[in-house]
Amino acid sequence: MISSLTAENLACARGDRVLFEDLSFRVHAGQALAVEGANGVGKTSLLRLIAGFLIPTAGRLVVQDAGGESDDAEARGKKIGWLGHQDGLKPQLTVAEQLAFWAALYRGTADPGVLAEVGLARQAELPCRYLSAGQKRRLALARLLVSQRPLWLLDEPFAALDSSGQALVAQVMARHCGQGGIIIAATHEPLGLANESLKL
Repeated sequence: MISSLTAENLACARGDRVLFEDLSFRVHAGQALAVEGANGVGKTSLLRLIAGFLIPTAGRLVVQDAGGESDDAEARGKKIGWLGHQDGLKPQLTVAEQLAFWAALYRGTADPGVLAEVGLARQAELPCRYLSAGQKRRLALARLLVSQRPLWLLDEPFAALDSSGQALVAQVMARHCGQGGIIIAATHEPLGLANESLKL
């Protein structure tokens, strides 16, 4: 598990445009951080920096766990579960096959109960190309659950979901934090958690 993630004087630029600079925060185990701001201010870029997809132009990210402190992006990436705009589905695979693929990737087991939890048990043998946008989002949520990663990075976690899907996401997030996980979410909507907010 991760005891904390700390950002120290982070800066991010895309091309010639500086999105943010001198950004510092700390999130502890069991906490959620909502990253808020208008479109284009750098919310997704911040998540991508934390995930190691982008390199900060200044500052560093430090993970504290039982092994001590580390600012190594590759090591940090192995602790991260990602939910972005792209659902990352293979259209020819069935829902159950997709879940089994992810479980193998994360060196876990594809518990069929996960599909029931996200409301997709009846679609288990349906090829992913036939899923609605909301069902694809639910399957992406199942990926987070089988990843068993302690740090979740969520980009608009409620997108494309109806009210029951949004309630499911809120429930899953609350449980993750309750088990000592960390969530950092770029969002325009309240997370429904006792979270801190970061304005970009």
